Amino acid sequence: MADIHIVREHALGLPHARKLAFRWAEVAEKKLDMECTYAEGVHSDIVRFRRPGAQGELKVSAHRFELTARLGLLLGVFKQQIESEVVKNLDQLLAHEDPLHAFEHGLAKHEAKHAPRHAKHAEAHKPAAKKAPARKTK
Repeated sequence: MADIHIVREHALGLPHARKLAFRWAEVAEKKLDMECTYAEGVHSDIVRFRRPGAQGELKVSAHRFELTARLGLLLGVFKQQIESEVVKNLDQLLAHEDPLHAFEHGLAKHEAKHAPRHAKHAEAHKPAAKKAPARKTK
């Protein structure tokens, strides 16, 4: 088992941080086959995520993101690469004035880059539509 712990301060405020985290959970479910639940709180939120070989949570507050994850044996071998990619992407997002817009732009760019390669495969194997992560309020 390998553990990842990443903390990043931000100046987004809870409403904007919440929107970014919820959107990340939607994309994680769709693109990474994660099962995510989103629990809103008064002062902070928690996104819990799970998939074979990985589980963890993202704590979202007005001034901070804190990600903790536990990787299983197979994914644990790639801990350094996974952690550095998460850190790089999060730091790039937080450097923008509007991180949610930057996230959407990066996602569209990624999908456009990979769409031609996967078009035939996607059409032949269309998965059932997934619902948005479950959202709970305290």
